[in-house]
Amino acid sequence: MKKRSLSIVFVLGLSACSSTSDPAMRPFDAGPGIQPIPGSITYGGQPRTRLTKSPIGSTLTHEFDNAFGYRVIERYVLQPDRSLRLVSRRVVRIPFSRGD
Repeated sequence: MKKRSLSIVFVLGLSACSSTSDPAMRPFDAGPGIQPIPGSITYGGQPRTRLTKSPIGSTLTHEFDNAFGYRVIERYVLQPDRSLRLVSRRVVRIPFSRGD
């Protein structure tokens, strides 16, 4: 009985941790509907400078810390009009990361 109640509490606690509506806290996000968050290259619009020497379709990775102290890793693809399209985001909690 004790093991069963303990496992129920564990499952409930785990499900509470994994369900979030905040895009900055989701562990992985991919697909056409990803929205930029504060810290993203395209947050607030496309950057003023364009990547003119990079080939169309090339990818770049951008890493930053979000407001909660988690490491965010985003991948962008260079479009034919030289704009950047956000294609994936991963949020990682790094233990003992810098706390500034």
